[in-house]
Amino acid sequence: MATTEECREALDRLSGDLAGADGGVRGAAALDRSLSCHITDLDRTFTGRLDGGRIRVDAVSPGPPATKAEIRLAMTGDDLVAMVAGRLKFAKAWASGRVRLEAGFRDLLRLKSLL
Repeated sequence: MATTEECREALDRLSGDLAGADGGVRGAAALDRSLSCHITDLDRTFTGRLDGGRIRVDAVSPGPPATKAEIRLAMTGDDLVAMVAGRLKFAKAWASGRVRLEAGFRDLLRLKSLL
């Protein structure tokens, strides 16, 4: 089972990948939205912002998200680490219910190029 620190490192690595992307991926990541990522097996939530093509984590708190972020993710720590490492495809994990993504319709359309 992935640790809280490994999940934080995975989010930091994802942020770096988004910041270094070009084309449509960079444009999709250029949203300015509140973000939460609930790691279900650790029962921890990372909260912050997707801003300027980067993920900024502001806090880690126990339990599910206390407030409703504009973009909400939920998954196990192992799935987060595997997705960022390229061992698990988001679409497959989402289709099988291993990953939940909730966002407004417009945001989902923009985010589809990231997935």
